[in-house]
Amino acid sequence: MATNDIRVCDECRHMKMKTTVAKIERLAPNSEIKVGCKSYCGPCKRTPFVFINGRYIKGATEDEAIEKALVYLKK
Repeated sequence: MATNDIRVCDECRHMKMKTTVAKIERLAPNSEIKVGCKSYCGPCKRTPFVFINGRYIKGATEDEAIEKALVYLKK
């Protein structure tokens, strides 16, 4: 099984790390999830986002960003 590189920013005002990480872990078990500042502060101030396997994925809500990011999971 391929490992996914998933990154979320703990400084983002639109994401709650406790729920975000739990949702991602449930949807993408055995993936590497890194939490920390992504130095992407412009978009981070405006919208929820997730980096997944090198792609920046944004959504109107935390759930939408996670849902859109699932398309890029390695299986």
